[in-house]
Amino acid sequence: MNTDGGALVTPETTAAYLRLFVAILLPELIKNSVEQAQAKLRQALTDVPVRWSRREQFHLTLRFLGQVEATLAPALTEALQVACQRFAPLRLRATRIGFFPNQRLPHVVWVGIEDLHQQLPALQRAVQSATQNFTTEEPESTFTGHVTLGRIKRIVRQEAASLVNVVAPLRESVFGEWTASHIDVMRSELSSESAKHTSLAEIPLVQKGN
Repeated sequence: MNTDGGALVTPETTAAYLRLFVAILLPELIKNSVEQAQAKLRQALTDVPVRWSRREQFHLTLRFLGQVEATLAPALTEALQVACQRFAPLRLRATRIGFFPNQRLPHVVWVGIEDLHQQLPALQRAVQSATQNFTTEEPESTFTGHVTLGRIKRIVRQEAASLVNVVAPLRESVFGEWTASHIDVMRSELSSESAKHTSLAEIPLVQKGN
C-alpha cells in the first residue's frame, strides 16, 4: 500500500515484470451493496457456468497495462501524477446491471459506474494517454465505467433470456454514491484459484491550478 501521498512503494519482489492496471477502488459500503446484488444473481443462476468476481476484486478499471518492467513503475506513477493534476475528486455512483457484449449472448455481467459531473471519461482518457508508453496492450476504443460481477463461460439463448429476467428487478438499482479522491496503480498476481490485487501507489486527484 502507498503510505506517503502518491509515491510508489516498491513491491517486495524480485520479479522483472509486474502485471499492472490502473483503477478506482470501491468503498466497503458500496462493495456491500454490490455483493448483495451479486448474491441474488448467484442464487438464481446455479445452472449457468459463471466465474464470479470476489469481493476484493470489485474495482473500476481505468486502464489495463499487462506486463510492465518493474524498474519502470516509479516513472509510471510519476506520469499518472502529472496527468491527474487537473482532476478534482470525482463524485461517483454505482448503478444499473448490464452485460457485455449484449443481453442476447452475455459474457460479462457488470454494475455500472457513473460520474455525476461527467469527468470520468476525461480521466480515463488522461490515464490512457499517460500510460501508453508503459504498455503494449491496445487502448480501449470505447470506455464504459463498470465493476465486473461475473464472467459467463458459456451460455445458450434460452439461458440468456432467463438471465435477463433475473436481472430485470435489479436493472436500474442504485448501489450507492461516493467521492473518489485518488486512483490506484494495482498489481495483479495470478494463481490457479484467482487473481490477487494489491495497491502499489495512490495517485491523488487534487486539481492543481486551472
